[in-house]
Amino acid sequence: MVRFSVPTKARLPSSLRVDSSNPAVIKSLGRLSREALISLAISWLDEYTIANAVPYLERRDEEDEIDPDDIYPPCGSVQELYELYVEMQQQKGSKRDVANRILEGDWRHGLSLYQLAMVDFYYLEEHPMSQKWTAYKILPLKPPTKNADDEILQVDDKALNVPRFHPSTFLQSLQDQVLPDIKAHYQFYRPKDLSVLLLRIFVIESPYNSSMALSGVTGSGGATNFTSSRTVYLAFPDGSSHIYITKSQANGPAPTGESKSLQNLIIHGVPKALSRPRERYTLKPTSLTSRNLETLLDKRGPGRGNAAGGGWSIYASDKNKKSPLDAILPSPPLSRDSSLSDQNRKRLKPLNSDQRSAKRAKLVAQARFGDSGLVADGKGIERVDVLLKDPFPTPSAVENQGSEEDQANTPSETSVSARRRTIDAVLRQAADGDDEESNEPGNPSQWRPTVQITFQGNHVFAGIRQLVEAGIVDGERMPGWMTGEDGVTVGVVKHGRIRGNKGSGL
Repeated sequence: MVRFSVPTKARLPSSLRVDSSNPAVIKSLGRLSREALISLAISWLDEYTIANAVPYLERRDEEDEIDPDDIYPPCGSVQELYELYVEMQQQKGSKRDVANRILEGDWRHGLSLYQLAMVDFYYLEEHPMSQKWTAYKILPLKPPTKNADDEILQVDDKALNVPRFHPSTFLQSLQDQVLPDIKAHYQFYRPKDLSVLLLRIFVIESPYNSSMALSGVTGSGGATNFTSSRTVYLAFPDGSSHIYITKSQANGPAPTGESKSLQNLIIHGVPKALSRPRERYTLKPTSLTSRNLETLLDKRGPGRGNAAGGGWSIYASDKNKKSPLDAILPSPPLSRDSSLSDQNRKRLKPLNSDQRSAKRAKLVAQARFGDSGLVADGKGIERVDVLLKDPFPTPSAVENQGSEEDQANTPSETSVSARRRTIDAVLRQAADGDDEESNEPGNPSQWRPTVQITFQGNHVFAGIRQLVEAGIVDGERMPGWMTGEDGVTVGVVKHGRIRGNKGSGL
């Protein structure tokens, strides 16, 4: 520990060490598998990262004797230690032996903040569903007018500006937004299979950026006090105007409201760090929350799936290259394969009513969901919360609806034009906004019950698709938001259309 330290606004250095006997350090290593621990130790011994992960090596003179009680005798060089861990990859053993060798042998003098950050990243790769991500959209703001100091900047919907992201410049700007009584450590990491850049922010309450920041004592022991530390992850997808942020996690019991205040600090600090002179940005929640990063990259990423959910997903596939403007022409009879087998030439057995219903249900599910909502697509959403604000259907409305359906069964120009007028009215009403709808005079005969629907599971929309294929849910009358085409997990349904609830829950 340094004898003299001065409070500063600088961030925590990556080489700052934490005692290897810290319970939080032991718990972090214990979460990884044996293969991950060995791979992690080998990465620490790389020439580009050895400066922040210096191991404990043998430094004795000829007169010194080897300690016989040392279970893990130190190696003489980094290359010798590197070859030792490479040999361990070919051997069998338990992960406890590898963790003990790291903590009690090769890094017995402590792990640096860089090493702890890499431990968390390796755990995130082994358990990709361990974090809950919320998607935010980066929007440009209109430039302020002259002589307007307290002006609230508005979102510029016509601008197409995208912030330029440079890691080192972003961290310098983000550090200016951090309060002086807390210190943060930043570490970037790029996963292997995802086109996204992860940023881990480790925050601890201390005015110092030296070892005094980690010198808290708990109880009668000398363990480092990590009770006040918090960890937040940010994900920057490649080529996208969105950003994903997790909730702050504490290593100990967090005071009430402290995690939320850190979350708000990050949300307000990120757009300021991305802003430039005469080029400012803000973050807007998209009402999409999931533990699966692949789902966020599909719904709020650089691909074509942002505006093509549900049945529209067939147009977002890079394999088919379909477009809703393509002309669909029937194939001529002569283009079919003339060399048909006798088995194919046989007349198929007619289907009964149950088989026809099952086949129609699968076709309806394919039309409503398209290429989305598949169990094995790896893009599952775990929870969807919906609040219904539509009036409860009255008996008179049901009778009117039945009479309209009877009239619709007879093809006429009046029914088609009335349907078009109804669709246009609904679209105009949805575009007006919530403010105008709230000012509409309510009908006293209409009853609006508070109905909240929650879908929960490993893959919500895949489960709904299976219900449609089984005939339990009517796929023809099912609303579009049940297919996931709106790309939100929290929303309010008005006039049959779902809207994001500002990302603040119900």
